[in-house]
Amino acid sequence: MPDTTQPETLNCLAELRRSRGLSAAALATAVGVSRQTIYAMEAGTYVPNTTVALRLARTLESSVEDLFSLSSVPARESPQRAVTVLPDAEALEFGQPLQLCRVDNRLMASPPSPIPWSLPPADAISAEKNTARVFHPEMDFRNRILIAGCDPAISVLARDMRKSGIELILAHRNSTKALQLLKTGAVHVAGTHLRDEETGQSNIPAIRQTFRGKNAENEVAVIAFAEWEEGILTASGNPKNIRGVADLARAGRGAMSVSFVNREPGSGSRRLLDAQIAKLRIEPKRIRGYNSIAAGHLAAAWEVHRGAVDCCLATRAAARLFGLGFVPLMSERYDLAIRRRHLELPAIQMLIDTLNRSAFRRELESVGGCDTRVSGTRIL
Repeated sequence: MPDTTQPETLNCLAELRRSRGLSAAALATAVGVSRQTIYAMEAGTYVPNTTVALRLARTLESSVEDLFSLSSVPARESPQRAVTVLPDAEALEFGQPLQLCRVDNRLMASPPSPIPWSLPPADAISAEKNTARVFHPEMDFRNRILIAGCDPAISVLARDMRKSGIELILAHRNSTKALQLLKTGAVHVAGTHLRDEETGQSNIPAIRQTFRGKNAENEVAVIAFAEWEEGILTASGNPKNIRGVADLARAGRGAMSVSFVNREPGSGSRRLLDAQIAKLRIEPKRIRGYNSIAAGHLAAAWEVHRGAVDCCLATRAAARLFGLGFVPLMSERYDLAIRRRHLELPAIQMLIDTLNRSAFRRELESVGGCDTRVSGTRIL
């Protein structure tokens, strides 16, 4: 769980700017950001990335430490308000997402469906080979970023980006496939959570392997999205009393036997499971459901939610969304890999800026159960 007592970033940007005789517009031009961004930083609603912080310090002839400091005050929690949950909604577990709407004098709370029971968004329909019939031919689609990955919390980023006029097109792929798509130039961004068991390092070894070792630094930039917890999702209340990976091998023990749904080869969750059972010397065939596949964290959680299986491996965010039990196994970092040639695209710059916004981080922590202290940090 994220540490809600983490310090907030304080700054004396406004005071220092005025003492130098600079307007917000002049400082924005010198640093290469918008005037609104300067105001947001001064108000404390936006935390700049390292590059912007260094540019500010150089322009204002100060050090970064003079501009920014960490408070000892606990971070603000979202305010609580009285709501009326829709009468026919399932019983809520703590941390489940809610959508709010004012109906007469009541603030109604509706748990959003984890499954999109609606037609998906579309810009075209497939036609003859390698062609599509486009609904709006006047659009050039340059205000979009195509991102491949498996983290359901990317939808939080997509909502925040939309406020700035940038759309994220989400292609659901596991981490290995996402990196392959990035390598072939098919996507702008690949989301990945591939932990190297030998070093314990997140993602960098896998990225270097995909992009030919040390040459990876010349081709790919890596920005941290967040740290998340991955673990075993169980039915609400954990009726099978599952405490760890060893319990997945309980097949054949009557009422307490355990059924499981796995993730596809190449996914971070599958690699985590395989590493865990190898340490415990558990053969895959002892796990009932090892060869059954659910393509994604939410797809696996859905199988548990509907009672088809007893458990799966997925993120805490997926457990919250379905109101499931959660047994933590590992904290790991989810990173965004970006081709260096795309770093200067305005849409990519907006994505990196959004990762540093306080409002985005609070929502990601609350809904996704993530630790956002690393969000927006350049890893490679």
